[in-house]
Amino acid sequence: MTRQRLPIGIQDFARLRETNSYYVDKTPLIKDLIDRGDYWFLSRPRRFGKSLLLDTMQTLFEGRQSLFEGLAIYNHWDWSVTYPVVRLSFDAKYDQPEDIERNFLTQLRVIERDAELSASPCESASEYLLDLLNRLNRKTGQRVVILVDEYDKPILDALADPQQARANQDYLRGIYGTIKSSAKYVRFVFVTGVSMFSKVSLFSDPNNLKDISLDPRFASICGYTDADIDEVFAPELAGLDRDTIRTWYNGYNWRGDMRLYNPFDVLLLFDNREFRPYWFETGSPRFIFDTLKDKSISLLDLEGRFATEALVAKFEIEDISAEALMFQTGYLTITEEANEGHRIAYRLDYPNREVKLSLNDQLLASLVPNNRFPLEEGKTLKDLLVANDFEGFANQFRAWVAGIPYLWRKDSLSRYEAWYAGLLYMCFRAIGVEVQSEAASSRGRADMVVLTGGQVFFLEFKMVQSVAQIEPVLTAAIAQIRNQGYAKKYQDRKDPIHCVAVACGGEDPKLLAVRVEPARIASNDAHSI
Repeated sequence: MTRQRLPIGIQDFARLRETNSYYVDKTPLIKDLIDRGDYWFLSRPRRFGKSLLLDTMQTLFEGRQSLFEGLAIYNHWDWSVTYPVVRLSFDAKYDQPEDIERNFLTQLRVIERDAELSASPCESASEYLLDLLNRLNRKTGQRVVILVDEYDKPILDALADPQQARANQDYLRGIYGTIKSSAKYVRFVFVTGVSMFSKVSLFSDPNNLKDISLDPRFASICGYTDADIDEVFAPELAGLDRDTIRTWYNGYNWRGDMRLYNPFDVLLLFDNREFRPYWFETGSPRFIFDTLKDKSISLLDLEGRFATEALVAKFEIEDISAEALMFQTGYLTITEEANEGHRIAYRLDYPNREVKLSLNDQLLASLVPNNRFPLEEGKTLKDLLVANDFEGFANQFRAWVAGIPYLWRKDSLSRYEAWYAGLLYMCFRAIGVEVQSEAASSRGRADMVVLTGGQVFFLEFKMVQSVAQIEPVLTAAIAQIRNQGYAKKYQDRKDPIHCVAVACGGEDPKLLAVRVEPARIASNDAHSI
């Protein structure tokens, strides 16, 4: 196979085909989708190929036959029939009240001009759209195809201002209500975005659009599979370790057995020939960090937990669930399905090394002042653990926490357990220490397990509100680690196993104390720090 052009940043299907660029053929899935129905919705993270998918659909409905030569759909499409297409993309900035209407009306006027229609006398956006659909239908004798890209961006842009976000949401609801009421003029509708606002708040009837975001039949309609990498991009693989490509970039899953790559990562890897967090570097997930802080949620709360479909799809202006936020934006993905009674639950975790390391580092950096160095702190804390200098570990951890001005505030002091545990967890992850959060045993779950230096450390975090509470709380935490049998599944390793109890003082880091015991010793051999 000969090398072709890498379609980096190309969202125009015609340009991609005309420049002899690599193309992963999505036309079998597009054909299946069109055959099955007329109204569809797809949610995928940014830079996953949604815009190229819509442009491919537009080119197909416009009947540009030559561009599809050699693709699966070529001999299975009626090229004698063409359809008018209304292509809308909300890719501008929408943080001011007038932004959304001005942009939308401009798009409609451009479509009107390109179709050689006279200017509409309508002033409101909904009336303008209805009039445009009507006139396109009458002029061509065919019903209209409507393709909408980044439908939710006007809402996401205004999340910091809930009033403006709701105003943008109401505006969009009117637009999509018009699309629904124009069924007699419409042949096919496909809407894409990052979030799933559509299910309960944006479209007047949730059944109007068929949501395929978690439909295994269409899981790979965006993104690359392992087979795509091996077959389509085979000429690019020389000199790159195949397993490392998987570890860094594979792992996205929207149900089913298929794991996917973000196309942006793969194309830049093949271009630059080095492993870097390309996708993560292109976006600033500040609103993600702010949401996690506001909700007092650490990565420990999210990693490896189960969530129902209703929870991962919940994305409301007033109540954005952390699971939905992380899943829909691509920072967590489905790694396992389980039947929980009459519901399906999904285990969520990081899709790959790029996301795991980058999100951890960025969130940690956002929590600590500029004059603190998480990598150095992590190495120091790890070295103290490995040396069994538990007094030094306690003093170092206490001093570091005392130097961090921001705490994840919560009415209940019990949430500070997650803050302390999450801080230490991210610190260890940043330097590559193997850390397992809430590691399960047959009788319970340990808060954290650290495997480093040929030793195993079970950490249990408990809250205290006074000095008098420290000793009994530490004793109870050690007993919990032992009684729940957390260490049992690690005993075959023959490594030293330590029970580490951490008493957390909420807003007062001076109350932080550590007690350590080997996993199987008499209680009078323990010591507190």
